[in-house]
Amino acid sequence: MSDPKNPDLNRRLFLGAAAATLATPALAQDSTYEGSTELERDVSQTVRHNISSFRTLEWQDYFDNLNNGAILVDITSRALHYWNEEETVYRLYPTSVPATEDLTRRGRTRVVRKVEGPDWRPTPAMRERNPEWPEYVAPGPDNPLGTHALYLSWTYYRIHGTHDTRKIGRRSSNGCIGLYNEHIADLFELARVGTQVLLI
Repeated sequence: MSDPKNPDLNRRLFLGAAAATLATPALAQDSTYEGSTELERDVSQTVRHNISSFRTLEWQDYFDNLNNGAILVDITSRALHYWNEEETVYRLYPTSVPATEDLTRRGRTRVVRKVEGPDWRPTPAMRERNPEWPEYVAPGPDNPLGTHALYLSWTYYRIHGTHDTRKIGRRSSNGCIGLYNEHIADLFELARVGTQVLLI
């Protein structure tokens, strides 16, 4: 069958036989094990599971000025934007956002207090929904507010860190905005008491 005088013919015969052999299991799978293989979805389709859109924004679209700096939280894209008063610093952080629409608050507020090593007390509504939760959690690795917290003028609302990094990028909070601990530490240094905050 092979011809020692014609190496190209030998190579073609070998490749043809190899292709036929390799294709056999695939053909058998189609007829014998129909539906056993998960096919990759069409990549041209829109994927709606990850709705974060990390795009830079212009502060002028949301604020009249940058007095005391500005924080914009986009609930839909799950991102927090920060601009300093001098317009020399811009930060963009991924966040966790409230788990449901009824826990979500939108509008204008401001930073009224900054706490490093915050303690935590669940709100009355949280205790009603989760009576097994403790009444108080001291600062530390078990604290849901993470390492730093920016308290807002709205009662019970904060921008804070989290030790549970799985929450970032998800609808997972009881109303607050969560950041990775390293990001809230960075924002904590940049933001002041009086920083403008807008949740959209």
